[in-house]
Amino acid sequence: MQTTLKVILLFVLISAAGFAQNGFDEEDSIEVYVIDSFIPPDNPTVFNLSFFSSEPAKSKVVFNEDIEFEISNELSEEHRIQIDLTKADFKTETVSYIIFVEDSLGKINQSDKYEFELQEEVQMEGESNFLLLCLFGGTVFLLPNPALVITEEESYFSLTKEIALLTFRGSYRYPAGYIAAEYSHIFGAPQKNILRLGYKHFIVTPGIEYISPGLNGFTNFKGFNGISPELSIGWFKIFNTFTVYTRYRFNFKPGESGSNFHEVSLGLYSSFFSLYF
Repeated sequence: MQTTLKVILLFVLISAAGFAQNGFDEEDSIEVYVIDSFIPPDNPTVFNLSFFSSEPAKSKVVFNEDIEFEISNELSEEHRIQIDLTKADFKTETVSYIIFVEDSLGKINQSDKYEFELQEEVQMEGESNFLLLCLFGGTVFLLPNPALVITEEESYFSLTKEIALLTFRGSYRYPAGYIAAEYSHIFGAPQKNILRLGYKHFIVTPGIEYISPGLNGFTNFKGFNGISPELSIGWFKIFNTFTVYTRYRFNFKPGESGSNFHEVSLGLYSSFFSLYF
């Protein structure tokens, strides 16, 4: 009988602890209370959104999981924005959106998913914007990045093309990281053609876009194999899709001291053509 009472008491204590923990988690999260969310009949290209957060927070809205607009970059409980829908590349008539809020400690919460219907005027303009973005994105996708290669003897000019293969979801601003393949041609160098495969990690940083440490393995398929740690800094965005960055990379072949060389490059980052996980 005493054993049974002890088991029941233990079960009650565990349940109470779980309930208290759940209550704490709910209390700790930021709630989003949508006040207005509409497209006025006399202006079908503008989306109006206003809401309150349960505590001061920064906020953004993300449409269709990939098109984002900043609402407030300062801590506030009242959030309001008017968005020109013709500037977004919507590909569907029904548009979903999620509101993200970030408190003073950097903790991020999100709202439920909401939806609205585009008017015909916006759909036509959106199709045009999407085509323009595809053309520009295709051009950027084909353009290589310039780089300066510095060895112990001399320096060389290089062109590098990086392709993001797999991207891992992170915050509403940038992914957690991505796996990329990269081909480099170094003009006039003993090792002219190098293929790399590596992982880049994103750290969103105030004042700039991000800091991204990475690690790659490289080869020229002729016995020159090595490792290349790197560090990229994302400075600013253009067209709300591409981020201008600079990158420093140190390349070395383990056990061969004379093979070390440095790289400094300039490029544009986008996960436009990547697969998300």
